[in-house]
Amino acid sequence: MKMAQRMKSRSGHRWQSVAAWGLLLAVGVLAGCASPVNRAPVEDRNSSVRPVAPAPLPTAVDTTAKPLPGAENAGKPGYYTVKPGDTLIRVGLENGQNWKDLVRWNSLDNPNIIEVGQVLRVVAPGSDATAAGTRPVLQAKVETRPLDAAKPGASAPLAPGATPAPVAPVAPVTAAAAAPAVAGARDADDDMPWMWPAAGPVATPFNDSTSKGLAISGKAGDPVVAAADGRVIYAGAGLRGYGNLVILKHNNTYLTAYAHNQTLLVKEDQAVRRGQKIAEMGSSDADRVQLHFEIRKQGKPVDPARLLPPR
Repeated sequence: MKMAQRMKSRSGHRWQSVAAWGLLLAVGVLAGCASPVNRAPVEDRNSSVRPVAPAPLPTAVDTTAKPLPGAENAGKPGYYTVKPGDTLIRVGLENGQNWKDLVRWNSLDNPNIIEVGQVLRVVAPGSDATAAGTRPVLQAKVETRPLDAAKPGASAPLAPGATPAPVAPVAPVTAAAAAPAVAGARDADDDMPWMWPAAGPVATPFNDSTSKGLAISGKAGDPVVAAADGRVIYAGAGLRGYGNLVILKHNNTYLTAYAHNQTLLVKEDQAVRRGQKIAEMGSSDADRVQLHFEIRKQGKPVDPARLLPPR
């Protein structure tokens, strides 16, 4: 009996050992499958090349520039293309016009804002811009008479048998000789009764490329008078380089400008008479007391000394 129990106990231990060894063997097999030694090798063919991000797609840009006002009229007679540094007052002065007319003709919302390259109308709508500065040439009137008509101063009929006196040859009449007065005719706008705007001496003569007028010396407060009848089209300090400025329009041909004043005595749209005091001499925007005086014929500076009376 005891022998049978010992044999049974040994058999149980043997089976336990076999089970333990089986369990260890299974664990070993699983561990071997998971071991790095048995992992399939992987070759990294791009290990030395970094990934490159794709280039961004070009953004569409609107290259169509907005056309400036009046660009379709660039280069046409009667129009002006705005340059750097221009103001509406300067454009008016350069073209012999009132800046307020330019505002109206061009329907400008803000007269203080004009763009470089903008094209402005500088002649009145409906006027012939190509005729600016030109005057019609009048044809000489030729009087015709019948050949047998008696002429004033004709000699009496000859008596029978009398010998006629020799007749001097008559020179042909040319168009220039027929109307000598017409060839030198002047427009009424050119016949301005000018006077000197200040009493002082001329310090700087006219120069078309620099001064564009006369610099007349004097003392601060000396009177500045209108050189001819006209109307004030500008009175202020809005034109750089001119200081306190008065601009008069005399007719369709002439403007005058009076610059560097210390005091202005007139206002825009005021009518003034020749010799009327319009300002007091000063040095505004200048390095000394002086009157800068310009005469502009259809916007172009002319030498005032050629038009003013001799002193």
